[in-house]
Amino acid sequence: MSEPRPRWFTEYDEGHSAWYIERFRRLAAAGDDLDGEARFVDAMLPREARVVDAGCGPGRVGAALHARGHTVVGVDVDPALIEAAEADHPGPRWLVADLASLELAEEPFDLAVLAGNVLVFVAPGSERDVLDRVAAHVRPDGAVVTGFATDRDYGVGDLDRDAEAVGLAVEHRFATWDLRPWRSDAGWAVTVLRTPSD
Repeated sequence: MSEPRPRWFTEYDEGHSAWYIERFRRLAAAGDDLDGEARFVDAMLPREARVVDAGCGPGRVGAALHARGHTVVGVDVDPALIEAAEADHPGPRWLVADLASLELAEEPFDLAVLAGNVLVFVAPGSERDVLDRVAAHVRPDGAVVTGFATDRDYGVGDLDRDAEAVGLAVEHRFATWDLRPWRSDAGWAVTVLRTPSD
């Protein structure tokens, strides 16, 4: 029996990746503010930190963090998105890989960010594995930051259970990337998870 495929591939038609890439290119060309997640993450980091952009898509978050002086490795399962990231945002390293089996030959990162609905686009049932493998690349007392819409079949309760199971502690939760207070009816959940200290 084959492993379930990421929802990113199963819930959309073949043209979705190209549409997504062009959407963010248009927004960037129009001067829209696309750096909210990067500002949030940057505020948590020392200068010249190491960041893994897990589920990086076409690279906008990782690129914004790179522009702020951080060393960034971006990873996504979709080769089309990685190709767009390489074309549009030289500087970071961009890699094709499945987060549920992530194995990077890298020094530990200070922080991992899973922005843009990453956890609700991975293969059903793989969310805990994704958190485990991503967190394995983060140093002790580092952070894993997630953000996703709350109207999907994976919610904050699921995240909290999976985080606890892989040794991550919920440190903060917000309703938006600009730090609006968390509410149970919020349409978005931004969660800061902390890796164990040595």
